[in-house]
Amino acid sequence: MRGLAEFIMRGRWQALAVAVLGSGSLLFGWISAAAIALVTLRRGVAAGGWLVLWALLPAVIIALMTGDTGSVLLLLGVFVLAIVLRESVSLSLAIMTSLPLAIVGGFVLTTLNGVFLEELVATFNQALAQLEQDVRAEAAGQLAFNSLTVPQVAALLATGNAVIAVMSLLLGRFWQAALFNPGGFGAEFRALRLPQVAVVGMIGLASLLWWLGQDWMVWSAAVVLPLTIVGFALVHAYAVHAGKGATWLTLMYMLWVVLDPAKWLWVGCVVVDAFVDFRARWAAPSGGGSNGT
Repeated sequence: MRGLAEFIMRGRWQALAVAVLGSGSLLFGWISAAAIALVTLRRGVAAGGWLVLWALLPAVIIALMTGDTGSVLLLLGVFVLAIVLRESVSLSLAIMTSLPLAIVGGFVLTTLNGVFLEELVATFNQALAQLEQDVRAEAAGQLAFNSLTVPQVAALLATGNAVIAVMSLLLGRFWQAALFNPGGFGAEFRALRLPQVAVVGMIGLASLLWWLGQDWMVWSAAVVLPLTIVGFALVHAYAVHAGKGATWLTLMYMLWVVLDPAKWLWVGCVVVDAFVDFRARWAAPSGGGSNGT
C-alpha cells in the first residue's frame, strides 16, 4: 500500500488516475476516497477539490445508470472529513464529523434515491420472505423475520457510507504518515479521545433513537460510529501498554465482528474512558508501554 501512496504523491496526474479509476468501480471506491484524503491532507483543499471534481465524473455516471448515489456521497464525504482534519489538525473532530455526514447522507438518499431504495427494499423483503418460508418448511415451526422499510435502508446505507469514508480518511492519514512522518499515525490514532460532552450527547441520542422505534433505531449505529472508532484506538493503546502483539489485536477485531455484545462493551469502555482516561493511568506508573502496534 505504501507503493500506491508513493505513486499518488508522484504527481497530480498519477493521483488523478487512481482517483478516477477507483471511483468508477463499485469495489474500489474506497481507494479513490483514500487518494483524495491523502492529496487533500498533504497538498491542500484546492488540490483535493480538483481531484474530487474529476473523480466525481465516473461516480455520477454510475449514479445515473443505477440510481445509487453512494459513490458520489463517499467521495464528497471523505473530502469534507479531510478538510476538517487538515484545517483543525484534530482527528477527534474529523471522526465526530462522520455523524452529521451520515445524517446528511441519509437525507440525500431518501430525497434523491427514493425509487432506487424502494426497489432495493422490495427485492430484499422478497428474498427475506422466501428465506422465512424455506426455514419454516425445514424446521416445521413458526419463524418470522422483520421486513425492512425505506427509512431503515436509507439509514443503513448512509451509515455504511460514513464508515467507509472514515476508513478511507484513516487510510489517507496513514499513507501521509508513512511517507512523511513514519510512526506518526500510530501515536495519533492511539491517543484518539472524544470530549466528555460529545460522548454523553452521543449516548443520549442513541438511547433516544432506540426508544423511538424500529425506523429510528437503525440510526443508532451512525450515532455511535465515532465512539466505535475511539474504541479501536483504545484497544491499540492498551496493546502497546501491555505489550500485546498482532495476534491479540486480530483476536480483538474478530470478537468485535462476531459478537454483538463486544460492540456495546467497546462503546461502554469509551464512555468510561472519557471520564477516567485509561491511557493516562496506563502511562503514569511506567511512563508508557513498550513499542509496537
